[in-house]
Amino acid sequence: MSKEEFSDSVVRIERLLRHVAFIIKKRGRDILSDFDITTPQFLALVVLKDRPGITMGELCERLYLACSTATDLIDRMEKNGYLERNRDPDDRRVIRLSITEKGQNIIDQVINARRRYVDSILKQLTQEEIDQLAQALEKLDALMVAGKV
Repeated sequence: MSKEEFSDSVVRIERLLRHVAFIIKKRGRDILSDFDITTPQFLALVVLKDRPGITMGELCERLYLACSTATDLIDRMEKNGYLERNRDPDDRRVIRLSITEKGQNIIDQVINARRRYVDSILKQLTQEEIDQLAQALEKLDALMVAGKV
């Protein structure tokens, strides 16, 4: 196999994105440890917030989990009052998941804690640097979404 050659910019940006993503993921775990919720539970709640009323199968697909694993996760979350299972009125065989007020509250608290962390970092930049960073990330996000990545 031949080694591919990439520009210095590509190598630098890929490394920085990987490093920043690692730090954010680690800090996100640290933030979650202050709350009564696990990382998989939080990720499931975020999916439910964005897609209320999805089925268990749809949640499994979005989280890349086996249905048996997701069932255990959902059981614990329902027991903790973060979500509820509801039968689909059109097809009683289908169970739809919805987030509870308690689940919404925990999402809000965790997201606000994450935003405080990002804010503490961004305060070290000028407003112009923040605007440039946001604009570049929006473009990168749009390109990745358009590429169905």
